[in-house]
Formats: sequence, structure tokens, C-alpha cells
Amino acid sequence: MRRFENRTVVITGGSRGIGAAIAKRFAREGANVMVSANEDASVTVEAIRAEGGRAASLIADVTDQAAVAALYDAAEAEFGSVDISIQNAGVITIGKVEDLTADEWRKVLEVNTTGVFFCCQEAIRRMRRHGRGGRLINTASGQARQGFIFTPHYAASKFGVVGITQSLAKEVAKEKITVNAFCPGIIETDMWAYNDTAWGKLLGDYKPGELMAEWVRNIPMARAGSGEDVAGLVTFLASDDAAYITGQTVNVDGGLIMS
Repeated sequence: MRRFENRTVVITGGSRGIGAAIAKRFAREGANVMVSANEDASVTVEAIRAEGGRAASLIADVTDQAAVAALYDAAEAEFGSVDISIQNAGVITIGKVEDLTADEWRKVLEVNTTGVFFCCQEAIRRMRRHGRGGRLINTASGQARQGFIFTPHYAASKFGVVGITQSLAKEVAKEKITVNAFCPGIIETDMWAYNDTAWGKLLGDYKPGELMAEWVRNIPMARAGSGEDVAGLVTFLASDDAAYITGQTVNVDGGLIMS
């Protein structure tokens, strides 16, 4: 199925993990994909091209409005338009409240929340210009449903993503632009490998992999998720089948949080 033929997707945080899986899924379904990250994303692009897909990449700092504008300029120059924008770039640090620094607080909020807004803002400008509507999809987290120990800044940043999603959805609804978000749970990524180690040290004498395994046992489906699990939801939200869905935040976590 090639649901996204002749459509262009911009995805931030696309060099690895969930972002890379989403980028590859869109490409397999016919989209032109502009992959961005704060590091070289050529591995994702090469994987897409090896399967016959169309992709390009650009290193961009989502907290810098000029860099964000340059990213969307590059997508339009390469592929002609921006139809779908996936705000996926994110960072996390884990530590006790007394150890959390102002720099950590600012960085997590700037990347995870301000960066999402800057990308949404720029994508909406482009979608309004071509007048065909579009799709904005934001990466939140299970911590946008309930905060967790040692990560108040991360929880705040992801609750903020849900607020941005709802506010923008109301503003652009009559322009055929939908704005939705998703909350991934425990997904097998580099970020979750870090989470396992960092939380494990603070919550007890866990060896690598033990804490995550313990948490996974509490998931009703009894497994961690994959990037492809997330990509299936995201491509649905970007498709014509989701044209009447906006302002929603959907959990993709195997039933870990049911709300």
C-alpha cells in the first residue's frame, strides 16, 4: 500500500529509534521523507534509498527557529511541499530532584516542548501556503499521562506537548490541518536503554536490563514495543482515514496506561 504517494513528510529526531522507524514506514508507503536530527541521519536515509524510497536529511536544532525554517525550506526545495510533519525530537535526563540542574531543566523543555512548537509553527505556515491542508503529529510520552519519579522536567515537557496539540488543533481545524499526538510506552530504543540504567541505579541495585524487564512484566501485552508498533499508529494518523481525528493524544504502550 502506498498511501502517501506524492506527499512529503518532515520528521525530526529521525536518525534512530522511533523516528527512524517512522521515517522508513512512510517511505515504504510512498512518501518523500526529509529526515532531521541534531546528528547525522544519513544511515536512515541510506536505508530508505536502499529499498527504493525517496529521502534526504539535514542536521537541525529544533530549539533554533532559523534552523527549523531552514529544515522546511530544504524539504520544499527537495520535494516541492510539506504535507505531513512529525515532531519527534526529544531528550531525557534522570536524577533526584536535588540534583536536577537549571541547564537540564531548560534543555529538556526547550527540545521536547519549545522544539515541537517551533516545528508545528513552521509546518503550519507551509501548509497554509499550499492550501491543501496537512497533518501534524507530535511525540508525547506515557509521562504526558502521569509523571514518574526523578523526571519532573521530562513529565512537564510532555504534558506541554499535549497542550500544544490541543490548542493548535482548534486553531487550524477549519483549514483541513489536523494535529494529534501519541504517547509511546516502553519501546526498545537507545533512550530506553539509558532509562533502564539511570533509573536502575536510583531505584535499587539493578543490573542492566533487569529494571526494564521488571516493568515489561507489568504491561498487559507482556512485551516492550518496537519502533514499528509506533510507526503503524503514526502513519494511520497521517492518512486520509484519520481526516476526522484531531486534537487527540493516543497511547501506544501495550495497555500499560489505559486512559
